[in-house]
Amino acid sequence: MLPRPDGQSLAYYHTPGFSPGVIFCPGFMSDMEGTKALALEKAMTSLHRSYTRFDYMGHGRSTGSFTDGTISRWTDDALAILDNCTAGPQIIVGSSMGGWIGLRMALLRPERIAGFVGIAAAPDFTARMWEDMPPEGRAAIEKDGFWAEPSEYSDEPYIITRKLLDDGPRNYLLNGPIDVTCPVHLLQGMQDDSVPWQTALQIQEALVSEDVTVSLIKNGDHRLSTPDNITGLILATERIGNLRQ
Repeated sequence: MLPRPDGQSLAYYHTPGFSPGVIFCPGFMSDMEGTKALALEKAMTSLHRSYTRFDYMGHGRSTGSFTDGTISRWTDDALAILDNCTAGPQIIVGSSMGGWIGLRMALLRPERIAGFVGIAAAPDFTARMWEDMPPEGRAAIEKDGFWAEPSEYSDEPYIITRKLLDDGPRNYLLNGPIDVTCPVHLLQGMQDDSVPWQTALQIQEALVSEDVTVSLIKNGDHRLSTPDNITGLILATERIGNLRQ
């Protein structure tokens, strides 16, 4: 557990190994025990590459309330793991919201980030949340400060708070160039009903980096967690690792 200045603690697992290491950033209401996080850990540690996975505040085994979380707070959590639990250059692997947070990390710690792999990376998704929210959701946000949106990925609803939506614009990336210069590989399913596949192309266009690969998986969904998808993730991550050794 990594103590935070406000009394919260972040749960993480770190396996030492070769550099550059890999840090996995989970998605919204996801955690470090997911299929992709564990499969990538097994692959990277078998290659003796350093690997770190963690839970944001209010997620998984970390302390705190999920409803107190924002993109700014969860980015700070990820940076705390980077700064305090890893050494040397790191490849960030970000899934969905973790892709937004991972790109923010690359902007804020360019000297530490050797590469970025996005899995259905979802920068600026809070804007789409509000745009797509039905009238009853907007009414709940205005009245109660949150809306419990039914989730197709979990029995638990997604809790969308006014705090999360208000904080989103402070972290937007697609409203201008993204000054990330490290190698980037974006993995995106074309059957993704949470993140439009065109988002990957928007990210590619916005990135300053000249080494950007976009892999569109025609039958891929949002999770991209089939065995073939996992193999593609491992290969993309290790390609960047070999580039930066």
